[in-house]
Order: sequence, then C-alpha cells, then structure tokens
Amino acid sequence: MKILAISDIHAKENQGLYDYLKNNNLDLIIVSGDITNFGPSEFAEDFLNKISSFSATVVAIPGNCDTEEVFEKINKSNAKCAHNNIVEYDNLLIYGFGGSNPTPFNTPFEFDDEVLYSNLEKLFKSKKAGGIEKKVGKEKNTVEKLNILLTHAPPYNSEADIIESGAHVGSEAVRKIIDEYQPAINFCGHVHESVTFSKIGNTAIVNPGMLENGSGCLVQIDENNNITSDMIVMK
Repeated sequence: MKILAISDIHAKENQGLYDYLKNNNLDLIIVSGDITNFGPSEFAEDFLNKISSFSATVVAIPGNCDTEEVFEKINKSNAKCAHNNIVEYDNLLIYGFGGSNPTPFNTPFEFDDEVLYSNLEKLFKSKKAGGIEKKVGKEKNTVEKLNILLTHAPPYNSEADIIESGAHVGSEAVRKIIDEYQPAINFCGHVHESVTFSKIGNTAIVNPGMLENGSGCLVQIDENNNITSDMIVMK
C-alpha cells in the first residue's frame, strides 16, 4: 500500500503535487489539516475534489486554521472526512481528530487537550482492530488490521512538535493516546519546521511538513505490515 501524507496546504495551489499524483500510483492520500488559512472554504472542497480525481482514496481532517465552514466543505467533498470519526480503508482503521490544542494565535479550530483526549479515547474504545482476510499471492492469509491515528496536532515532546525556538508545542492528549494505544502510525502536521518520520514506542510519527513548500511523505506498508517512508519534495 502506498500512502502520500500531506499537510498545511494553507489555500495555496501546488502544481508539483498534481504532477506527482499524475506520475505515481497511490492507494491513499492523507491530508492532516490546515487545508486553508482561515478560508476560503471553497478552496477546501475544490482542492480535495481535485486530488481525489487521481484515483487514490483521500482521507482528510481540518486543522486549527480551518473554519467551521471549511469543515463543512470537507464533508461535502469527495474525500472521506475523519474528524471525530473512524475511516476504514483496506486493513487500516483510521481514527481521526482535527484542529489543535490551544495556540497563542486564537485560531478558529482549537480544543483543550481534555477535549482532544476524551474524543480520541471514545473512538479507540468504540472499535478495535482485529484481523482481515487478504489475498497474498495465490493464498489468503489473515493480516492484522492496523490502527492509524490521524491528527493535525503532533504529539507533545516528540520530534514532530519542535518550533524554531526549540520549545515543544504539541498536544499532550495526542501523546497520551499514543502512549496508551500505540497505533501503528500517527499522521500529523501543524508544526511546519518539524518534518519527521520518527518513533514513539512502536508508533511511527509522520509530520510531512508544509505542502505550501512542496513537502510530503510517501509511506509504504507491505503485505506483512512493515512500514517504510521517504520524505519527498513536490515543486
């Protein structure tokens, strides 16, 4: 399975992304929020419909710079909205929650960490990964489903949440969910300068950086659920 992770589009068109989608076969595109920069909401629907037209399934959440109207446009688009929701794709269970923990900038889609944790915990408790029958070669094998955490906010005190000053600004709620449930991957964004594929315990942390700068991450999961990644630049 080939997954392209992108985040922080900020309502900027990126021809490099469209060229990449045209020239590469992908199964899934993960959009980790901040599709716009306080709007316009129409951009979100148009952008998600455009990248959905390249045949890959698109799963998206709003970021802290996305408004309620943007959230509504995500729901209207051809993408699957994972905000406060579980999206199933192949052997993946994607538990999603958009927005971020509070920032100094009073952005429109922020939540206290208690709210973030409470909602994510409900999602993880409501449905648990089991096994799925998949055809590998000529035989069918039972392959473990993978829990995937999709957030805009990165986990606190990680390689994904370090701002330019060196301070950690991520979500303690996201970190707690990772520590308690150990999903296979946490796709996040929000902190533009902390581009990373790193680990917290058994969880791979993917902050692909800011698409506005052409940054993304290609994640591949093989038939044995081995996970590899490559940071890419699309310009």
